[in-house]
Amino acid sequence: MDVNLFDFDLPEELIAQTPLPDRSASRLMVLHPNEKRIEHRRFPDILEYLQPGDCLVLNDTRVIPARLYGVKKDTGANIEVLLLRRLDGDDWECLAKPAKRLKKGTVIDFGDGAMEAECIETFDEGRRVLRFKYEGIFNEILDELGQMPLPPYIREKLEDKERYQTVYAKHEGSAAAPTAGLHFTEELLERIQNKGVKLVFITLHVGLGTFRPVTVERVEEHDMHAEFYRMSEEAAETLNAARAAGKKIYAVGTTVIRTLETIATENDGRFKAASGWTDIFIYPGYRYKGVDGFITNFHLPKSTLIMLVCAFAGRAFVMDAYREAVKERYRFFSFGDAMFITERNQSL
Repeated sequence: MDVNLFDFDLPEELIAQTPLPDRSASRLMVLHPNEKRIEHRRFPDILEYLQPGDCLVLNDTRVIPARLYGVKKDTGANIEVLLLRRLDGDDWECLAKPAKRLKKGTVIDFGDGAMEAECIETFDEGRRVLRFKYEGIFNEILDELGQMPLPPYIREKLEDKERYQTVYAKHEGSAAAPTAGLHFTEELLERIQNKGVKLVFITLHVGLGTFRPVTVERVEEHDMHAEFYRMSEEAAETLNAARAAGKKIYAVGTTVIRTLETIATENDGRFKAASGWTDIFIYPGYRYKGVDGFITNFHLPKSTLIMLVCAFAGRAFVMDAYREAVKERYRFFSFGDAMFITERNQSL
């Protein structure tokens, strides 16, 4: 499958640079794949599509201030490091820039001696394993030295770091926010619960897969990197009970989709308490097993995320919707507007 099938023209001015003052004030494009129908709504209208007994599944990961700026101790050259995932002890898988300057044995100084890191392994695509040395508590030092890892297409300074966190963020470990959840306020979540919709929380720590573009010509040749996920016994029981009662399971974001589909695939469509690493790659031809609908943001052209959406709702319909979003001046990407896909395309 040619990756160019998932390309579209996007004017740069439609890339949202800052979050809206009110989280829930974004627009909402609603897709009905089986009717080939599109609605233009506001995000709080999501309440109309959720019914009592349905489950809304959210990713409660919390973004760490994972971007660090340091200098090589031997030359003083500047190095930028993005923490991706913790390995053993104080070893971290990272992205480095410029990576060619960071060879095995190189030591980086962060914060004028507050913390150092030695490069102990090198991989392609700018990936490095760094071993950190410091006095005190790592997370406290990171809070002081690190910056929020905003995507490269956001060039405006983020005044409030919490705006790159969901209001329900809990478990630290992500190198990026699960951005579909940024639209929810505590008040909107309360209204959803008061309607009888069950809120279910899972965790997936967003890592390299979010930052790695598709560089191959054929979709099938792309290699997904693994990300850590966790589902509790309570979450699994709630989802299984909803499914048995004929209720819908709606995912908030592609990270939730990847977690639910990983677990459902391994358990014949059911859910169970589980944790581990998933490198699931969802693109057209994939048969969904755990998700009945989902909320998502508008994604990058030719990205694995737009492929995931096309696998659920149909490529032609989704690409038409993206073209309409451009025409209607929707705001794109992390701080942009939202899309709600109400159902799976039954013709797939």
